Amino acid sequence: MTTDQRAEAVALSYDPGDGAPRVVAKGRGLIAEEIIERARAAGVYVHESPELLSLLMQVDMDERIPPELYVAVAELLAWLYRLERGEASPPA
Repeated sequence: MTTDQRAEAVALSYDPGDGAPRVVAKGRGLIAEEIIERARAAGVYVHESPELLSLLMQVDMDERIPPELYVAVAELLAWLYRLERGEASPPA
């Protein structure tokens, strides 16, 4: 990351009764760094995908992700589930 680029982060939360994941935190710069630090401290896997991040940054706080992102986020959640069960390894 160059000094003129600012970190960005989006945190999602998913409750099966909710229908779709919600954006529960997002930010740039120091706020993004804090989101990432807290996620790692809580043992939450931090996935880096500039394309998905760009799309999720457009979703308002506490809003469900739009249907256009369901497949991408579902694939990520399924992969994370397999990772937690020891059935997948993180990307290099």
